[in-house]
Amino acid sequence: MLKGFFNVPTPVNEPINSYAPGTKERSLLKEAIADARAKQLDIPMFIGGQEVHTKNKKKVVAPHDHQHVLATFSYGDKSHVKQAIDAALGAKADWEALAWEHRAAIFMKAADLFATKYRYQINAATMLGQSKNAYQAEIDAACELVDFLRFNVSYMQDIYGQQPPVSPNGMWNRTEQRPLEGFIFALTPFNFTAIAGNLPACVAMMGNVVVWKPADTQVYAANVIMQVFREAGLPDGVINLIFADGPEVGDVVFNHADFAGIHFTGSTKVFQEIWKTIGTNIHKYKSYPRIVGETGGKDFILVHPSADVAASVTAIVRGAFEYQGQKCSAASRTYIPKSLWPEIKKLMIRDLASFKMGGTEDFSNFINAVIDERSFDKLAKYIDQAKKDKGVEVIAGGNYDKSKGYFIEPTVLVVDDPKYTTMCEELFGPVLSVYVYQDQEFDQILEIIDTTSPYALTGAILSQDRYAIEKASYALRNSAGNFYINDKCTGAVVGQQPFGGARGSGTNDKAGAMINLLRWVSPRTIKETFNPPTDYRYPFLAED
Repeated sequence: MLKGFFNVPTPVNEPINSYAPGTKERSLLKEAIADARAKQLDIPMFIGGQEVHTKNKKKVVAPHDHQHVLATFSYGDKSHVKQAIDAALGAKADWEALAWEHRAAIFMKAADLFATKYRYQINAATMLGQSKNAYQAEIDAACELVDFLRFNVSYMQDIYGQQPPVSPNGMWNRTEQRPLEGFIFALTPFNFTAIAGNLPACVAMMGNVVVWKPADTQVYAANVIMQVFREAGLPDGVINLIFADGPEVGDVVFNHADFAGIHFTGSTKVFQEIWKTIGTNIHKYKSYPRIVGETGGKDFILVHPSADVAASVTAIVRGAFEYQGQKCSAASRTYIPKSLWPEIKKLMIRDLASFKMGGTEDFSNFINAVIDERSFDKLAKYIDQAKKDKGVEVIAGGNYDKSKGYFIEPTVLVVDDPKYTTMCEELFGPVLSVYVYQDQEFDQILEIIDTTSPYALTGAILSQDRYAIEKASYALRNSAGNFYINDKCTGAVVGQQPFGGARGSGTNDKAGAMINLLRWVSPRTIKETFNPPTDYRYPFLAED
């Protein structure tokens, strides 16, 4: 076998297409959308290289047109989970023995396929199945997914290159990074196609084998991801894609002796239950499982009296309402000084009045549907309660309609109480709560922001006063794992702003950074002595 020290291509962020009228990309994406809408897929599970179909079928519908069935998918049971684990463990020996540059090549090829051949297909699948507009799909399903794959390969090379700095005369010290002993369970959410692809891929990249269960509402794009991985040359059994009931899957996965870790993005409540189950079963495992999770957020934007009004309004409306507020990082609470509130309010209402809402196929729609009926009903309930409560004013939106799609108007609530329900609880939808504070109470507002919710994912300050920026940055140091100055609190880019939060928002293992990949390896330190001693006696034992 040929040997060498290999350098992977230096990663750069994937350029973002604008999809402006008249561009070739706009035409190609519309063609991909029309093609996808014109047929109904039958999506299988992928276990050990086999396409597995079951009689139990579930539907994939477009959230903005819920009578339109995009696909059916085969729903599995505990037996399929067991098959997936067996397939993963069966593939483990060959996969972890494969030279790292060949693992790297598979995922670099997948990145190129997503960036070119499958760009419009993965974007169209995300637009239809998850109701993202063209721009939101582009920055997610194409660009961020490609970035994850390319940057993670570079991080993998860096990890393998980290070696002990000292080897004294007569010995050689070195470190190898082993994959974990067992299989990894990847549990992925509906809201980002890039996350759905990255959580199993970065784990597999480091030589691990994976059982992957995406959210039911993300199956449509997950199917494309799996097809691309297979076309890129991913060996059978390395990543096994299953669709099944969460508790049934967990009952098999978390009781298996070879369970070695979980890579999770989803709700805080589910993550805490998983952690509790793992703790209860800790005596059953061969090793202590790695638990990596990014969960909820109650993300904030703080406007200082010195802030630029136009910049503040743009940060707020984009941060709160892009992708219908269904980003983990979306702004859902904002604090605005009384001196700026009249102008900010006027401009916010102006901007919201200009929003068009509807299906993703019409590129002029800025707002699309929330993901499903359960989400719709939850949000409608919060809005209805806010309309009844004293001390709450609905200054924009407040209407909803699910007759054709799960549409919730972008809604702004102005509250008298900074601890009102919608200021504290995660809603995960296009509902923004505003608290107007007295300008001289800036210091008190910092404390309120820090203590309002159990989360600590993202936050932002808008200010032109550097002393205020420094004060807020320090006071809110534990309130957000991703903190933004004079920008919205969303839009983290791989290689630029590694993403993750602490407190109730997760383990802060920073997707898009080397930190995350280090969780999926187990180092072995090797010391080799060239001239070993042959007598146990040390010099100090000699007689005077």
